Amino acid sequence: MKREYFDTEKDGFYGAYFKNPKTSSKGVILMFGDKIDDLMVKMGVKWLHRNGCNVLTMASDTKDYAYHDYPIESYEKAIAVLKDKGNVRFGVFGASTTGMMALAAASFIPDITLTVALSPSDFIMEGFYRDGLDGARERPGDHESTLSYRGESLPYLPYAYRHPEYWQKLSEEAKRRGDMAAARDMFDLSEQRCPLTEEMKIKVERIKGDLVLIGAQDDSLWDTCRYIDRMTERIKAAPHTCRVAKLTYEYGSHFVFPQSMLETVLPFGSSFLLRFTFRTLKEHPQTCKQTRIDIDRRLRKIIQGWR
Repeated sequence: MKREYFDTEKDGFYGAYFKNPKTSSKGVILMFGDKIDDLMVKMGVKWLHRNGCNVLTMASDTKDYAYHDYPIESYEKAIAVLKDKGNVRFGVFGASTTGMMALAAASFIPDITLTVALSPSDFIMEGFYRDGLDGARERPGDHESTLSYRGESLPYLPYAYRHPEYWQKLSEEAKRRGDMAAARDMFDLSEQRCPLTEEMKIKVERIKGDLVLIGAQDDSLWDTCRYIDRMTERIKAAPHTCRVAKLTYEYGSHFVFPQSMLETVLPFGSSFLLRFTFRTLKEHPQTCKQTRIDIDRRLRKIIQGWR
């Protein structure tokens, strides 16, 4: 796929623009993980292309998968590029940590009128590093938020553990649950030790246009359905203009990607390969697949109707 790269020093963000082969005026900022053009990102780009969107991928320009004080201004500068490319509608699409970041960005930037968040939290998380310090795969930030705005760290929920206990506890939980990764116990404990304040919560009622919140109850990274419930209740209780689509399921794991998105890179055996990531995908493969199929159908319809 043809792409145009952008550099933080020169352009204000690290990313790549993938123009849709077909003419489109819809531009979506896609953040999946820590890369701007790997297999997982291309999976999302191809799916969004098929659904009539141009795509600008973004990520942290750190060498490791790390988000600490990532500037929301990066989204603003990316939207300026999308405008220069002829786009007139702007969306954000994220999953997991970047799902939370997509919500936060949309709450600050009214130009964004489509927000898709897979397995998000409703609060700003503490920043984190994956630099291998002391052999730990991941560690908390040095009292940093995941996000900043205008040079100021956004208030965040601090993790219940510090380095090196943080990675030790996450490893123990993943092993006990039989999952590739798990942190649900830690996030529950984090809220017990430091109850959420209003400053830590994402102001989802400020989001414009279509807001899509997707999650599964069996998520082992965090209790995303509880977070999604809190967001929808918050929106109901406040003046708002967004149209909320709440897509929550009993089974689906942390990987609630649309089925046809996975099949763009894994046309055969995607369901089989996923079983090696989370235990629930092994124990309930058909139910999880039906979740992804339903998400696919409903999300495509929302994007087609995006105005």
